[in-house]
Amino acid sequence: MKVLATYSIKGGVGKTTTAINLAHEAAATGARVLLWDLDPQGAATFFVRVKPVVKGGAERLVSGAGSLSAHIRATDNAAVHIVPADFSLRHLDLELGDTKRPTRRLAALLDPLDGDYDVALIDCAPGITLTSESVFRAVHALVVPTIPTTLSERTLDQLTSFLAEQSQPPIVLPFASMVDRRKRLVRETVAHLTADVPGFLRTTIPNASVIEQMGVERAPVAAYAPGTAAATAFRDLWAEIAGRVWT
Repeated sequence: MKVLATYSIKGGVGKTTTAINLAHEAAATGARVLLWDLDPQGAATFFVRVKPVVKGGAERLVSGAGSLSAHIRATDNAAVHIVPADFSLRHLDLELGDTKRPTRRLAALLDPLDGDYDVALIDCAPGITLTSESVFRAVHALVVPTIPTTLSERTLDQLTSFLAEQSQPPIVLPFASMVDRRKRLVRETVAHLTADVPGFLRTTIPNASVIEQMGVERAPVAAYAPGTAAATAFRDLWAEIAGRVWT
């Protein structure tokens, strides 16, 4: 099982929409997908129409007796299961801090599911916290949506600098998100990122109203607008990520 996370230090860059659409695209290739919503806002849980409840809360989830299997729920897509989020995850850092080897706890929770899924996709809250450090130790790759702006590029630099100091860091797969190609500065920034940032993916996700409709449709773009440029972009993004992770 390959473990990926949609992650960024910066919020509002499209982590959850990416996670939902990548889960759908991975399932469309025949993969068995586990989506783990680690953001206390529970947006990914909302999108897949699952009740936002973690029985026993964050404390029970990461305790020595905790397991993911007890929390796994089905979604409308038979190939995609989810570990939902609820608001108790706002305390996840505190609960992890009370465990032994906290930065390894999330990996330990995923290990028993290795034969049950082909892909585990974690949707993370923004920021660098104890939780995100545990995510870094659990995943093969971080998928990092990057808005083509100075501040978003700066947080990508912060992330890569932080990971460079870690032993056995995950692969970082940044890509341009929420791209409005009508703007010259945006086009120039995307070209710079693609050419100059190591590992930067070539696929770009547009800033499109059809993606904003996900909040109403509560479904991945390909489920309600399969012929759109946005649906094609997410399909291409998954293919590019898979090409990096499985080689």
